[in-house]
Order: sequence, then structure tokens, then C-alpha cells
Amino acid sequence: MATKTIIKPAKSAPAVGPYNHAVRVGDLLFCAGQIPLDPATSDLVAGDIKVQTERVLQNVKAILDDQNLTFANVVKSTVFLTNLADFAGMNEIYAKYFTGDFPARSTIQVAALPKGAIVEIEVIAHF
Repeated sequence: MATKTIIKPAKSAPAVGPYNHAVRVGDLLFCAGQIPLDPATSDLVAGDIKVQTERVLQNVKAILDDQNLTFANVVKSTVFLTNLADFAGMNEIYAKYFTGDFPARSTIQVAALPKGAIVEIEVIAHF
């Protein structure tokens, strides 16, 4: 049976609940959903969908970097939006990070997200 390793990157804001930033099992890294928290202050970044998506993906990048991975290692992502009307703006920023062979993706509209965020993204990556 593969070992479960807890990942808590030093460059990430603390988790806002009883969970870890990521868990590695075998050759897979399961990242918790990231919201637009400034890692220096743990405060939500104010701004529109583009600003918040940029911060979210920087937070995902910090987890990937910690494990010596890149966005090219991501095989699946899930995007949570509080308003599907923000889909195009989120996609514009998302496409800057995921280039070439995009991962599989689901996008879901939700009623609310932690701390009043308007976007949250989780990923699964392979080593």
C-alpha cells in the first residue's frame, strides 16, 4: 500500500480549516482547493475574478513548486465559481498557467466559498 504524505508548503497561507494543503499518495498529489489568500497576510485578496484567479493559481503554484512539480504535471482540476458569468475572466487567467496539454477540468457554480472568495481551484498532479 502506498504511503500517505502530508504536504504543508512553507510559502503557503495557513489552511482555513481542518485540512492540509495537499496529500501525496504514490505518484499522485491531491491538492486542496485554494482560494485567493495572500500568503503574507492570510487575508483574502480583493478584486475581480481575474485578480482572484491569479492569486489562486499562485497559491496552487506554491504547492506544486514545493513538490518540484509544474502545471504540466496537473492531470485534473476543479474550478468552483460563485457566478458562472465569471467563467470567461477565469479562463483568461487559467490559460496563462495551463499551457499546451490542458488537464481534464470541471467547473461548478457554488452558492458561496470560504472567506467570501469568488473562485476556488483544486488540482490533482502526477509525479
